[in-house]
Amino acid sequence: MLNTRVPGRVLVSKHSDIKELFEGGSERLTSLRERSRGRSMVLSHVLAALPPKLGETIATAGIDQGQLTIGVAGAAWASRLRYVTDTLRKRLSTSLGVEIRTVRIKVVPPQT
Repeated sequence: MLNTRVPGRVLVSKHSDIKELFEGGSERLTSLRERSRGRSMVLSHVLAALPPKLGETIATAGIDQGQLTIGVAGAAWASRLRYVTDTLRKRLSTSLGVEIRTVRIKVVPPQT
């Protein structure tokens, strides 16, 4: 790691390579990595619990403080997803071992 002093600012750290940056013990990066892994796990459980055609439209999923948030590509798919939210909530609560009290569905831009 290369430390550089910028006049009038705090010490700036420049990492010599990207691998060092991502594998380093930075608390902030560790937290982001853990959150990303958690969201990926939730997404895989959501996809497994839904019919394949509906699952193809799911872009994101995560749980925070008992609320499952699902990002879906398109308002029509969001409407279809609302019909199965109660069943989905119960299945995920069981499979993940967490209490899910509410489900929030968001329409997100399609992934390119």
